[in-house]
Order: sequence, then structure tokens, then C-alpha cells
Amino acid sequence: MTERALVLLSGGQDSTVCLAWALERFDAVETIGFDYGQRHRVELQCRQQVRSVMTQQFPAWAAKLGDDHVIDLGVLGAISETALTQDAAIAFNADGLPNTFVPGRNLLFFQFAAAVAYRRGIKHLIGGMCETDYSGYPDCRDDTLKALQVTLNLGMNRRFVIHTPLMWIDKAATWKLGHDLGGEAFERLVIDETHSCYLGDRTHKHAWGYGCGTCPACELRAKGYAAYHPGG
Repeated sequence: MTERALVLLSGGQDSTVCLAWALERFDAVETIGFDYGQRHRVELQCRQQVRSVMTQQFPAWAAKLGDDHVIDLGVLGAISETALTQDAAIAFNADGLPNTFVPGRNLLFFQFAAAVAYRRGIKHLIGGMCETDYSGYPDCRDDTLKALQVTLNLGMNRRFVIHTPLMWIDKAATWKLGHDLGGEAFERLVIDETHSCYLGDRTHKHAWGYGCGTCPACELRAKGYAAYHPGG
């Protein structure tokens, strides 16, 4: 039986590594992205470039990479007052969460992904959430996603499986995993084509890729790269 997967591809490092992980493991892989009015919407362009370069440089993966789906979730941005959906300084809220947290984002992402997967006959849903090295978002926690898998299966009467390959590894290990999957060429793809910066900065390039260099996403990515490439 053909094992098919749907990857939540944002255009960032984590989801791109997860796409490579899926292409190594499943017979056919599709991708899904979401336009929710994000401040760093340049990632929507980057995700297309990631798919294009991956198809050109990795023939074995290209043979498995199928359709891409982009879902308009503008309503999420409209009802969110966060630093990811508005021009606001990044800070911490009174509850200790960064104001880059978009409430319900990952929950909605997986619900819509499951709806697409239901129609496409896809069982496996894959996301780049991580509990080891992240910003404290509650919808990235393993318990949240396990509960969500149960809910999706009950609500749609299907046996979806949510995979989170990065859940228990830090950012340095994510760099290593990417290299293990695709070597130097894939690491270069991550550096040149993916986007993580919350401010959407594609004008400054660092050893680890493009970004402002100071937002939490850039700092995390840079720290992981330095740990994986000490002295480099």
C-alpha cells in the first residue's frame, strides 16, 4: 500500500527539514502552507523556492514530491493581536508567553491539513513543532499534538498520524538532521532558501541564513548553527 504524507511547510528551516524527513520515509509527499496575514509573509515565497530547489537538486525526492496546497487563513490574522500579525515590538506578555504566539495557530493548521488529507486520502500529517528548543508556545507541546491527533481521528473518523520529527531535539540537532538527510547541498538549501526571521528580513545574510539577527527566531537559529559548526 502506498504510504502518503502531508507536510506543513512554512518555508522555515524546521518545516523544510521535516519535508526532507518525510521524503525519505514515505512513498508520496504533498505540502500545505497557510497565509494568515503573517508579518513575515516572505516565507510564503520561500516555501515555493524550497520546493523548486529541492526538486532540481534531489531527483529521488522530486519523484515523490506531489501537490502543494496554500490555504487562506486571513481571519486568523484579523482576530490576532500579536507581533507576528501586526507591526509591534516583540516582547513578553504578562502570562510569560512571547507576543509572537498566535493563539490557536497550530491547532487550526492541523485541522485544515487534516481536512485536505481526508479529501486526498492521506494518513500521515507532519509538522516541525519542537518542545526542546522553542519559544514556549503551548501548541508546540507533545501533549497538545497527541491530544489533537485523538480529536482529529474521532471527529473525522479516520486514522491520522501526526509526526513531529523535531519534537525532542534542539536546533543544533536539527541542523545535523538536515545534513544527515541531504548532505552539504541540503544544508546550503536551508541557508539560502528558507526563512525564519519574525521581521521578514531578507536583506541581511549570515552564515546560518537570512534574517535580522536579533529576533527570537534568528537568535535560536544562529545559536543552533554555532553549536553545530563551532568556530565556523
